[in-house]
Amino acid sequence: MGHRVSQASQAGKPFTFSLKAQLKKGPVVLYFYPAAFTSGCNIEAHDFAEATDQYKALGATVIGVSHDGIEQLNKFSADTRYCSGKFPVAADPTGAVIKSYDAVLPIKPEYANRTSYVIAPNGTILYEYTALDPTKHVENTMAALKAWKAKGKS
Repeated sequence: MGHRVSQASQAGKPFTFSLKAQLKKGPVVLYFYPAAFTSGCNIEAHDFAEATDQYKALGATVIGVSHDGIEQLNKFSADTRYCSGKFPVAADPTGAVIKSYDAVLPIKPEYANRTSYVIAPNGTILYEYTALDPTKHVENTMAALKAWKAKGKS
């Protein structure tokens, strides 16, 4: 994303997402995932949705990014089993954003790896975590945000 804008969807409604604009409001948890409606990605999206209020309490927002097209993400973002409309998911069908964040899945380079970043409002990457197992992404990014907040950052 860098300073690019991406087509994103939240609760089934497409919009243009700008990371730069979002960072003006506070830290961002930017997470990459291979594909909507696949088992690990469904679990991860559900976990992020469940934790949305905790992220908000820390002043942070969450956005997911995959190679999926916007039509697929309109469905995924609204699905009450997964994203539940709680946070946006961005479409990166060309893989440009995925590549720019070095989040390519080595065994299938057209897909994103399961990589999560915590980005400070000044654009500094505070934390990076890559694991195809979806279970620790929320816990680890939350811990990184809390540690950053504890240092008195805002």
